[in-house]
Amino acid sequence: MDKRRIILFDTTLRDGEQSPGASLTVNEKLVVANQLARLGIDVIEAGFPIASEGDFEAVKQIAKTIKGVTICGLARANEADIDRCWEAVKYAEKPRIHTFIATSKVHREEKLKKSKEEIIEITRKAVKRAKSYCDDVEFSPEDAARTSLDYMCDVVRAAIESGATTINIPDTVGYAEPPEFADRIRYLFDHVPEANNVIISVHCHNDLGNAVANSLAAVKAGASQIEGCINGIGERAGNAALEEIIMNLVTRKDFFNIEIGVNTREIYKTSRLLSNLTGLEIPRNKPIVGANVFAHEAGIHQHGILQNRETYEIMKPDDVGWTGESLVIGKHSGKHAISALLCEEGFHLTDEQIQQITEKVKELADKQKLVERDDVIALARDVTNQLTEEEQYVKIEEFAVFTGSNMTPTASVKLRVYGEQKIASGTGDGPVDAVSNAIWKVIDPSLKLMEYNLKAITGGTDALADVSIKLSDESDNIYVSRALDEDIIKASVKAIIKGINKALNYKERMLTK
Repeated sequence: MDKRRIILFDTTLRDGEQSPGASLTVNEKLVVANQLARLGIDVIEAGFPIASEGDFEAVKQIAKTIKGVTICGLARANEADIDRCWEAVKYAEKPRIHTFIATSKVHREEKLKKSKEEIIEITRKAVKRAKSYCDDVEFSPEDAARTSLDYMCDVVRAAIESGATTINIPDTVGYAEPPEFADRIRYLFDHVPEANNVIISVHCHNDLGNAVANSLAAVKAGASQIEGCINGIGERAGNAALEEIIMNLVTRKDFFNIEIGVNTREIYKTSRLLSNLTGLEIPRNKPIVGANVFAHEAGIHQHGILQNRETYEIMKPDDVGWTGESLVIGKHSGKHAISALLCEEGFHLTDEQIQQITEKVKELADKQKLVERDDVIALARDVTNQLTEEEQYVKIEEFAVFTGSNMTPTASVKLRVYGEQKIASGTGDGPVDAVSNAIWKVIDPSLKLMEYNLKAITGGTDALADVSIKLSDESDNIYVSRALDEDIIKASVKAIIKGINKALNYKERMLTK
């Protein structure tokens, strides 16, 4: 039997990045997109162009920059979304418009307040408009897993007749069970013969922990595209973890009898890169990429591994690209060594960015003599973490802090908030608390600083200060931000302002939905 080719569709930069706390800057999205291309992903869903100027710019830059990969943008089933999506993806070698509308009873009646017939007509118009721009059009009946089978088939049939080339069946709220989801895919093939002439895709969420299992069950039922995110990030409990899907398909090729075009040796660095940029740590017991995956503590396991690794390992560390650490960076290291180290971590940067990092490494080496691997990664993260002009709703113009023994720390700040200059002062238990309180006097009061963490990357009193914070809003969404500086107070201010901008960008994006 000939092997089917499974298309891997990565939505880390769209669905994954929609998870509060995981938002990325335009520069960071470009870095991730480059690494996804090296991994061998077939389709990169780069964002939701109409959501914000930052999203639009990110999709546009990725479309212009990343070659050999289909670049996709998301659009609701209306003219404005589809037009804006095309404006962003049109620069790609292989552009795709992905449009969607909800079809389940609860969504139709409670959210959209549309009849079945109206949903089908909207679907037809949206797909035809997208098709007028590009040949590659994907359509999703949102919340398909809770849509009646026959109505789902009616909507899919209308989308295919209107020109859709990929039909995605999403389990939007992670409701399905694997056998049930597989039956849904089979039912679609049985009742919509036209489905055999297009790509049938699946997009599963992990609310019940079944995202990967549902995706793999769908492959066995005939689906030929799987959508997911690196490290399984995403809204709520996340999306199907692409690295887990990939290694299931590779490790159990005897069971699935399919082909994929992925370089599995890029998995580990892709996972590490995303974790470094989002600040979302990888659990030690995370399948495929967790620190414990290739660790064996039990004596009987250790004995077996020493005799033959296959006794307790079904994958080798180098299968997923875990190679250990080899390069040491010092005062005289050049940009080639630094570039090589960062490539091992998934950072494939521009010459200008490498030069910036090299200069920062040399400055650091002059002060602390030895620059360790984590220092270089932190500097790279800081360089790629810069916000674009469009993403900076709040800017720090200047600040001053006054502190000493037997005096209350006092700070003053001058900010530019949505273009308007704001000045404030504050006091606190320490200099960081004082400057934070001053900033908060002129910022949206619904934003709260929930957590503040400071660590020295490496070294002693001259070490780089790595500040990470968590903010929350009135909806209890969490926003994570990190910043780096040799000065603790500067690093703190940069992290707070960056976190505020991430929260405001998310708020602006939600207002457009």
